[in-house]
This record gives sequence, structure tokens and C-alpha cells, in this order.
Amino acid sequence: TKSAVGAVGALVGNPLTKDYEVGKHVASFGPNLAWKVFEGKAKTTGQEASLVVFEKRLLDTVDKRDRDVVLELMKKGAVQLTRLRHPRLLLIQHAMEESRDCLAFATEPIFASLSNVLGRHDNMPSPPPPEFANFEMYDVERVYGLYQLVEGLMFLHNDAKILQGNLSPENIVITKNGQWKIAGLFFSSTPTIVEGQSTYSGCEWEPRLYPLAQPDLNYAAPEFILSRTCDTSSDMYSLGALIHAVYNKGAPPYQCDNNMTAFKRNVEQVCLMSKSHASLGSVPGSLKSQVHSLLSMTPSLRPDCHQMAKIPFFENVAALTLQYLDSLMQRDDVAKTQFFKSLYKVMPKLPRRVVMQRVLPQLCLQLSNLQVIPFVLPNILLITEDCTAEEYTKLILPELKPVFKVQEPVQVTIIFLQKLDLLLSKTPKDSVRDDVLPMVFRALEASSIQIQEMVLNVIPKFASMVDYPSMKNAVIPRIKTLCLQTSSLSVRVNCLVCFGKILEHLDKYLVIEDILPFLAQIPSREAPTLMAILGIFKQTMVHKKLGMDKDYLAMRAIPYLFPLAVEPSLNLKQFSQYMKLLGDMIKRVEVEHKAKLEQLGKMQEQTQ
Repeated sequence: TKSAVGAVGALVGNPLTKDYEVGKHVASFGPNLAWKVFEGKAKTTGQEASLVVFEKRLLDTVDKRDRDVVLELMKKGAVQLTRLRHPRLLLIQHAMEESRDCLAFATEPIFASLSNVLGRHDNMPSPPPPEFANFEMYDVERVYGLYQLVEGLMFLHNDAKILQGNLSPENIVITKNGQWKIAGLFFSSTPTIVEGQSTYSGCEWEPRLYPLAQPDLNYAAPEFILSRTCDTSSDMYSLGALIHAVYNKGAPPYQCDNNMTAFKRNVEQVCLMSKSHASLGSVPGSLKSQVHSLLSMTPSLRPDCHQMAKIPFFENVAALTLQYLDSLMQRDDVAKTQFFKSLYKVMPKLPRRVVMQRVLPQLCLQLSNLQVIPFVLPNILLITEDCTAEEYTKLILPELKPVFKVQEPVQVTIIFLQKLDLLLSKTPKDSVRDDVLPMVFRALEASSIQIQEMVLNVIPKFASMVDYPSMKNAVIPRIKTLCLQTSSLSVRVNCLVCFGKILEHLDKYLVIEDILPFLAQIPSREAPTLMAILGIFKQTMVHKKLGMDKDYLAMRAIPYLFPLAVEPSLNLKQFSQYMKLLGDMIKRVEVEHKAKLEQLGKMQEQTQ
């Protein structure tokens, strides 16, 4: 593609290309969205990645002083991110590499920057990727996304002792699995300790300096720009402005247009707004008081990360569900099973894209844990119901294939059998043959009576999908073996009922030479067994393609059935049903043989 060619051009000579294949251009991030994001793949492992590229040609018209400042800032952001490891910070897979034409580093797969998602497509391919055409950000994504940013700031402020310095939508990325992560640390700083107090240097704003070399005024705290010192509460102001943007189609509280005069004027307006509790546009009512506090002119009045993390706004069931999913690896099996039970009830309330992007991948990771599979599987099959055939084949079926072979715990097979209709409707025919049917065949040999009876009940539902050799050599022999070896009357009867239901899918030869002779091997003479045998013979009389001719009826069927009719285990009603069928058979023998004799008689008359 054109975008991939452009990326390769920019990356020529960059050491990153030795380790990564370059894919299409998908997004942009960083100050002024100056960094391009390309799809990538590690050459040795095939691991999916994103390649983040800053092209130096963007600075071709910039004087040397500004160019050097910008390049140092761009390098600083990438290097700082590489040093820090936290789930709420963008994960670096390969440290920054510099070449003549660009700076580049590899990260975990990125979907887009928050700025892209909110409608800014600068430095992106034109037209933007199709994923953006009808992109809708759901409430649960906003709530949990903001919570993730609060957690990220908590780490930076309390553990790393770093001021982020430019928390804006440009510097937040959304990963391919939907997580919001702090990615831009270009204007970050570490503290100076004065009399036991941590203070950070503010930003000395220079109107003549190239815009890329300065933080976004739309999200900057007043003291960060206007004072020589500040503290972590400056980031909290930026968080307030960012929340406003998230709920107002990307618009911060005020537009400064990179102009210091406008910034000072807007600071006064923000001050008045926070005092008067003026409208914050579409910011939810339950969040407005906190946003007003975050936008306070007085840093000490702004809530810190710990206080923000505890506000009721984040106690959203859907958001808490996503939060718990992200921490699954830290939970024990008991906690996981309880969560998966409750997830089944919550999932219908989650937006479909969130389920596919956030929930499904986490559930699939749990399929390697035998103890929790019976609790994970119902959730995955619930997602399957709403999947397209393509989504199921690409995202779910490959994960289920190993699980089809799991025989312990038995609940796994039971769940599959309960949802066999769904599996058969979604799974391609070749995979039905290679993966689903073998699971059913194995179930016939299970020691659990519950599983045996379930599988006998479901076999007729998909008999039409089973090829003749499989039916003859795999299904029927297993049912026969189970019927003879079981000590359960119920299982034996269900074997016979199953035979009766699949007869229409078999040919006459197989029925006469295989199934009907087998019935004589059954030693038990309980009434349910005898009535099931009767049912099979009834089916042979009903289906024309199986129609028993008079010779078979007279010499094999009737002599076999008459002794069964007088078994003492049968009551009057059951005996009457036997006699009715025998009467029908005798009538057919009479009619067919009489017709044959009449025909022979006519032929003899014609030859005389």
C-alpha cells in the first residue's frame, strides 16, 4: 500500500527495520500528532507490534536551534517511556533507534491515539482507516479509560516521581485491545527537593519557539506555564481539561490556538467557570463537581490521583468488569470462577465492540486453565451467538479447537453438547468434520451416563451433516458398543431411540445388514427396551427408501418380533402396539405376495 511504502521510505537505514516488518499507516500521536503509527511484526517471533516513527523532514524548514530542541524532546519522550514499566504506560518492545531520516521505536499494538478517536486525523492516511468511519466511543470505554489514566498518573506521581507535563489526547494511545495508556512523556520532569517538598520546574513558554517544542496550552495548568515551579497537581488540571475533551468531541474547555494572550484570558475564564460551576458541556453530572475542582486555579484545591480513583463515578458495573478482566492473572481460580459466573449476566449490557475487543481476548487466555474452562466457556459461547461467521472463524474457533479435545472436567463436554446447534451453525464444514464430530464421538465413550445420554440425544440433530463413512465406521459402531456394554437401562433405550431417529439418513443396505441384525444381540427384555426396538421397526415401515420387502418381513422381521410380543414384561397397551405392527407387516406380505402371484398367473396365461 501507499502508506506502507511511505513508511519504508522514511525507515530506510533505520536499524529497527532489521527486526520488524513494516505494515500500513494506521494512526498518529504525540505533540501536534507528529509521530506516525504503523502496523508492524517482529521478524523472528511474528509478534504483532506498532512502529512509531518521527520523520525529520517535518523540521526541514525549522531553524537549527528549534530543530535541535524538538529532536531532543522527541528523543526524551521515547527514552523516558522505555525506562518505565507499568500496565498504564505504553509498552515499548524495542527501544528508540535513530537514523538520518527518522526516529523510530516499536511498541505493543496501537489502535489509535485518543486524539485520533476524538476526530483529529492530522498526519494520518487519507482517507483514515475504515475503523474510524463509524467509530463510536461507548460510555464504558470513557469511564474505564479515564480510570486507567488516573492509575497511570498515580504511578508516575507516587512511584516514578515524575510530572507528566502534557496530559492531552495527543499523548494518550488506545491499544488494539482497547486499553488507554499514557504514551507521551516528552515534557515530563523529575522533582527538586526543597525543604522536604518536591517541586517541579514549570515550562518557560517562548512565543517564538517552534510549536512542537512546547506543550499544548489547551491542556496546560496555569502555574505550569505562568510560574517557575509547580507540582503534580498541574497534571490533575490537565486531567480535568482532558475529561472535558473526552465528553465534548475533543474540545478542551477553551481554545488557546498556541497563543499566550489567549491562554491568559482563558485561564481567567476557567477560574470564573470553576467558581460559578458553569456548564461543562456533555460531561456527566456525576463527574462535573470533580472536573470543576480539577480545573481550579488553586493547585491545592485539586483532587489528587488517589482521591480521583475513589470517586463514585468510577463505580460503574461495566467499567469495573473491564477492570477486573485486566487483573485476571493476579486472581486465584476460585475468584475467577465467581467472576465468570457474574460476567455471563453483565455481558449482554456491554457494547458489542467492547466485548470483541476487550472481553473475548481475556477470556481466551483462560482456556489453558482446566479448572476454569467450565466457567469461561459459557461466556465465549454467548459471544459466539452474536458473532459473524468471519469473526467466529478467525477469533474464536482457533481457541476452541484444543478445548474440543478436553475430556476432564466432564462439564466441558456437557457445555459443548448443550450448545451443539450453535457450534454446527457457525463452524465451517471441514472443521465440523475434523474438530466438532470427534468431540461428539469421544463423548459416546465417556464414563458419565449424563454425557452418554446427552450425546445420544444430539446425534440425530446433525446426522445429515455426517458423511457416510463416518456414520458407518465411527458413529454406529460406537452406539452399538455402548448399547451392549452399558448397565444403564436408560442409556440402552436412548441408544435404540437414537438409531430410530437416524434411520432416515442411512441407506437400506446398512439398515438391513447392520442395524436390524444387531437388535437380536440385545439380551435385555425390559419393556422400555422392547418398545424402543419396536420403534425402530416402525421407522423401517414409514420411510419409503427403507421399505422392507415381503421376503425380509416374512423370513426375518416377523419371526423376530413375534416372540418379543409375548414377553411377560409388556402390558396390554404395549402388546397391542406390537400386534398392530405385526398386523401391518403381515398385511404388506399378503398384499405384495398376492400381487406377485397374480402377476405370475397373468404371465403364465399369456404364454399358454
